[in-house]
Amino acid sequence: MQGRLLRKYSEKIIISYDSDGAGQAATLRGLDILTNMGCDVRILQMEGAKDPDEYVIKYGNGRFKLLINDAISLVQFKAKVLKKDLDLQNTNDKIKFLKEIAKLLTSVSSKIEQEIYLTDISKEYGISKEAIYAEINKMTNKVAGPKILSRTPTIRVQKEEVEKKLIEREKAIIAMLINEQEKGYNQIKQDVTIDDLKSETNKKILKKLYEELEKGNSNNISNTLMNFFAEDEEVISRLTELLSEEYQTNNDQKLIDNIVKTYKKEKLNMRKQELIEMQKRTDLTQAEIASIDKEIQDLILKLIKIK
Repeated sequence: MQGRLLRKYSEKIIISYDSDGAGQAATLRGLDILTNMGCDVRILQMEGAKDPDEYVIKYGNGRFKLLINDAISLVQFKAKVLKKDLDLQNTNDKIKFLKEIAKLLTSVSSKIEQEIYLTDISKEYGISKEAIYAEINKMTNKVAGPKILSRTPTIRVQKEEVEKKLIEREKAIIAMLINEQEKGYNQIKQDVTIDDLKSETNKKILKKLYEELEKGNSNNISNTLMNFFAEDEEVISRLTELLSEEYQTNNDQKLIDNIVKTYKKEKLNMRKQELIEMQKRTDLTQAEIASIDKEIQDLILKLIKIK
């Protein structure tokens, strides 16, 4: 099942949702992230056409606008998806549906919205509000285990801050490659390897990006990635984040140069530190010491040139 972004109307995002195809779970996770970002996501359902373009051609723009006005919320759509493979006349299926609906409603932060959805779902699917309330209360009133409070060492906090900056830089690289593949691909691939990245999620995405761009598959690269990682929730969440406005980076040459220089300097400094540690050994010959000294001097010169 694939979702198509039609247009942003005011603060609403309308999604055209096919009834068949791969990627249903991935699309739903992507829509969850958009909702958490503050978007009012609505699902547009259509019959008699495979996509919005065909629908407009067959039935006209006016009828299509009526469909947009009748688009349902993400919560309502998820309830329909849950019901699809269940028989509510069957007791076990009805219990399963009730539990999943309760879990769905607990994710709604606004109590007013939760009450409205609960009332609508109760009427549409013939389940009492009391039963849904009871299941929600059972989920939300679970006693949490004891929390152990400890003071985080300063060094750990500093390390986490450094790692966060590194991961943000990795995300910027991926966003640039997705948005403007041809401009920065050759330069970035030459100086940034998969192993240079710290985040395993980012490594997966960059590896697949390099593979596709090496083949010349730059058209609809974002769709290629979403379909390939459809079953990997962490990657789908990261891709959705990168495809949002927050990471629509202008891929100018200066930004690419700065990122590449940073990686080059880090590698040179890392090698320099390795050589400094080697100098502490007591079993080195004079020739080895001279070779290490020379390499350190060469590294220093390279670092100066980069600056």
